[in-house]
Amino acid sequence: MLTTKRKPASVGEILIEEFMKPIGLTQIALAEAMGVQRKHVNELCNNRRTVTASTALILARVFGNSPDFWLNTQRRCDLWDAMHSPKERERIERARPLTDAA
Repeated sequence: MLTTKRKPASVGEILIEEFMKPIGLTQIALAEAMGVQRKHVNELCNNRRTVTASTALILARVFGNSPDFWLNTQRRCDLWDAMHSPKERERIERARPLTDAA
């Protein structure tokens, strides 16, 4: 299980700080490059939309990196959120390992 107390950088933070700001890319310009509505990009930037496999493929094509980069960024945040949510933590702790699989 994850043990870090510090929340990993979100997709939105990375998208804005590491990709959009350095090249002066607006949400409108990114939406056009991705072939999606501006609302889609806005929701990604504000962490109101998660990165799906198809979005990861599109972002990778636009920025010239790998879809795994985007999916792993999303996965790290999802795991951290699950581990730090009291409700999810309770569900996780109810699970018991199988001792002798037949």
